[in-house]
Amino acid sequence: MLGKRIIAAIVLLLGLHLAILFAGFFAPCDPATQNRDFPYAPPTRLYFMDAGGHLHVRPFIYPWVARPDSFYDYQESREHEYPLHFFVRGPQYKVAGLLPSRIHLFGVEPGAHIFLAGTDGYGRDQFSRVLYGGQISLAAGILATGISLCLGLVIGCLSGFYGRWIDDSTMRLSDLFLVLPWLYLLLAVRSFLPLHISPTEAFFLLVAVIGTIGWARPARLIRGIVLGAKTRKYVIASRGFGASDAYILRRHVLPHVSGILSTQAAMLVPQYVIAEVTLSFLGLGLGEPTPSWGNLLANLQQYNVLVSYWWMFSPAFALVVVSLGYLNVANIFQDRLQSGI
Repeated sequence: MLGKRIIAAIVLLLGLHLAILFAGFFAPCDPATQNRDFPYAPPTRLYFMDAGGHLHVRPFIYPWVARPDSFYDYQESREHEYPLHFFVRGPQYKVAGLLPSRIHLFGVEPGAHIFLAGTDGYGRDQFSRVLYGGQISLAAGILATGISLCLGLVIGCLSGFYGRWIDDSTMRLSDLFLVLPWLYLLLAVRSFLPLHISPTEAFFLLVAVIGTIGWARPARLIRGIVLGAKTRKYVIASRGFGASDAYILRRHVLPHVSGILSTQAAMLVPQYVIAEVTLSFLGLGLGEPTPSWGNLLANLQQYNVLVSYWWMFSPAFALVVVSLGYLNVANIFQDRLQSGI
């Protein structure tokens, strides 16, 4: 049962990550393209049966047209059906940021637009922006997790293996980091950094700030594992045969840490994604026009958007799905560790 759960959770996460990694292929539009005739257009509906009651094998859409007597209100034009085509040519993008391509998973004929998750105030396709924004938010979470785990691994191993003043100083420092509220610390550190910087610099500054703040908990957990592992008989025997500290750490101690690292990675990634989203939502992360889930959700700070256009919550839905997927994997890893599997 445990094996099926972890396979299902990993397949779900892998599918989400592949869709976000290859956002250009799955997104029908360029995330920066503005359709000023369709601000806050609702999600496009897919149909299999037309207005005359005829069933179609291929799904189709009716395009939105603005109502002449209202503001930001639309109705479907039933004069012509636009079938959904697969593997179509569209705006150029780079596959995984490397290879240029124009092939998109789906699209419609010229003369109509398909907005699976509606549009924002500039008429930009929200579905495409959520996919591209996920690249920024997930990359920030994964890279920041790597920084935290690397720092936690080094500090925890040194503290647990050598003890004495190294252990005392590092653990007191970790106590300080643990008691500080991470959100306020994150805001304080980010507020001292320059605001007017390029998107690339802002991204790496975010990753560095988030990653260096969260090393304390992994370090303490790894320290506990190392303290138990270094007293095992085969470690003592290896030391008696003249093995170096580096050899003992690499061959006899670090294998015991892999389970903790996997569990912490699955727990930290959604936390750090939420940290990036929070900073971008507050205007301290990446700004427009580069999409991230945080600055997409920042549109909800406008009351009329919050109460009128429910599809603007789509980045929050993506964030919830990714977070629950990672936390489910973390719970499964923790169960396996506790059961000794």
